[in-house]
Amino acid sequence: MTLEFELLATAGAARRGRLTLRHGVVETPAFMPVGTYGTVKAMTAEELEALGADIVLGNTFHLMLRPGTEVVAAHGGLHRFMHWRRPILTDSGGFQVFSLAQLRRISEEGVRFRSPVDGSEVQLTPEISMDVQRALCSDIVMAFDDCTAYPATHEEARIAMERSMRWAARCRDHYARADEAPGVLFGIVQGGMHADLRRASLDALLALELPGLAIGGLAVGEPEEQRLAVLDGLVPQVPRELPRYLMGVGRPEDIVQAVLRGVDMFDCVMPTRHARNGRLFTADGDINIRNAVHQFDTGPIDPACGCYTCANYSRAYLRHLARCNEILGARLNTIHNLHYYLDLMRRIRASIAAGGFEAFARDFIEARRSVTAAMA
Repeated sequence: MTLEFELLATAGAARRGRLTLRHGVVETPAFMPVGTYGTVKAMTAEELEALGADIVLGNTFHLMLRPGTEVVAAHGGLHRFMHWRRPILTDSGGFQVFSLAQLRRISEEGVRFRSPVDGSEVQLTPEISMDVQRALCSDIVMAFDDCTAYPATHEEARIAMERSMRWAARCRDHYARADEAPGVLFGIVQGGMHADLRRASLDALLALELPGLAIGGLAVGEPEEQRLAVLDGLVPQVPRELPRYLMGVGRPEDIVQAVLRGVDMFDCVMPTRHARNGRLFTADGDINIRNAVHQFDTGPIDPACGCYTCANYSRAYLRHLARCNEILGARLNTIHNLHYYLDLMRRIRASIAAGGFEAFARDFIEARRSVTAAMA
């Protein structure tokens, strides 16, 4: 399987593009709803398509543990298992292993850890990660990496980065064996907050001639200014023809900031997790639908929103569902938040194509900052 990436327009460093993968086309900049266990929580595949999602994210680590690789493989891959016809990107499991710091042992071979499901010992190596992702038939496969914690000294970040680069080479060699791979492999740039390590990581991955690159090790607790400094130093060095994926970064203003710097792809649990907790995104700032101020509000979440939830349900009703812990509330909130994110990406793509993205980004970021300050 090969990847086609076409740049359709630029506005400064921002790029409007199109990815063609085995299961369809992804318009970029793109946001990928997170479907960790083979489901974007509370959503059917048809609802995701109706919202405009081109691609979703699944997770190798979690699917390997539950339901197990063999169960998904028996369906011919993750697409049929979860009834999703469009592209899927799968994370390698590296970040999840990173989050299990108290349960893992890292060596050059890979990682051994205690399963958070039943406590049994599990091994995950670059080769096993590739085998699982092959069985999932992912359109985009992520290299297995050693994610750098924050804060990390230069030496700590160097050791993790260099191990990640050796693992990336093993992933490339194992995934690209004689039989045709169902998807394409992206490398992950690591190196913490250290510009020289980020450059060394990028050079190592470019030498592997992979069709796309991700930026990992961000959104792990670092201040915004440090994250933007990493992007400012790294993204201009990535070859123009490669799609660029910023992993796990997901506030709307963070996405816009990264698009300004030339990033093409994003994922985050924020819209779906916030929805289940009653926090909803609007043009006038985020709201907590559980708050008493909404008890008698007969209006929609956002009068400017065109989603199914805003067209049919009031804030008062959604507050009632949230306070009663009704499943419908989580579903309706998720529809709204995903619509907000996917509509934001549509607006970003349109403004890049029209040549006015820098003004769009400035106004959007200022508006988000002002409403956040007003709510503080």
